[in-house]
This record gives sequence, C-alpha cells and structure tokens, in this order.
Amino acid sequence: MALILPAYAKLNLTLDVTGRRPNGYHDIDSVMQTISLHDLVYVERTDCRVFDLVGPATEGENVVLKAARELEGHVGRQLPFTIRLFKRIPMGAGLGGGSADAAAFLKAANLLYELKLTHGELAEIATAVGQDVPFLLSGGTARATGLGSTVATLPAVPSSWRFLVVCPRVEISTE
Repeated sequence: MALILPAYAKLNLTLDVTGRRPNGYHDIDSVMQTISLHDLVYVERTDCRVFDLVGPATEGENVVLKAARELEGHVGRQLPFTIRLFKRIPMGAGLGGGSADAAAFLKAANLLYELKLTHGELAEIATAVGQDVPFLLSGGTARATGLGSTVATLPAVPSSWRFLVVCPRVEISTE
C-alpha cells in the first residue's frame, strides 16, 4: 500500500523576532500561511528502507529521514518504507520545503502503519524534527510563537488574496 501526499510550502506573512535563546535559536511571533506550491511525497509500506529524491539534492541529512527516526523512536519499532520526494519547492528560500515534506511523511506513515497517533502526538514528534513542521501538519493560516512550534489556528485569509513568490537564485541557510 502506498500514499502520495502534497507537501505545501508556507509563507511568513508577518515575522517578529522576539528574543534569542542561549543556544542561538530565536523566539518568533509569526503569521504563517500555506500556499499552493508543493512537493509530492510518495510513501510506501515495504520490507526494506529506500529513499529517493527527485530534484535538487540537499546537503546533510534530509529532514524526512529525521522525521522517520523520531517517529520510530516514538512508536518503539522499525517502520520499513520507500519514500520518493518530488521536489518543487526551492531550497533555502524560507518556504519550509523540507519541513513540509517531513509533515507529509508523518501523516502518511501514521495512516499506512495504522499507528492511530493523535494530532497532538504527531505535533510532539514534529517539534523534535523542526520548528515549522508542527504548523505544516495542518497548514492553512496560523500564528506560530516561541521557537515556532506553538501554533494557533487563525481564520483563513480571504479567497481573493493571491501571493506572488519570486525566488532569486540565491540560497540562504534557514537553520
């Protein structure tokens, strides 16, 4: 059995840096919005682990594999799978592409392996993966505070709103 889920990019409609922690991370207060730009995440329940990336390669470990490790640690067992990422979201653009992929993987694995994890449990795992991942589990419009993992849903933006995203060929570290 397999699932293909869209992993929607996000925009920060507002972003206030409210403090800096001793570890160098910043506290924020941000209104986030998912947009139609998305990657596709294919997850199949298999007997062995396969990871395939279609699109630009990332440096270091892919955040989806980190999500898999965190999920396996939470449920206490191995979850063999095939994952294929079809990348469309530009890397290093602050659009949450890797975080969106991780959120889509967590949702797919929860369904494929019938783990029956609640949204709260998935959000806890997502927080260990990355700061945008909890928001991207649900998407829509929300306010994120603290390190970005405390998320409160907001009313949807008017359907007449349109966003134009321009990505210059400059990559900036989003860590």
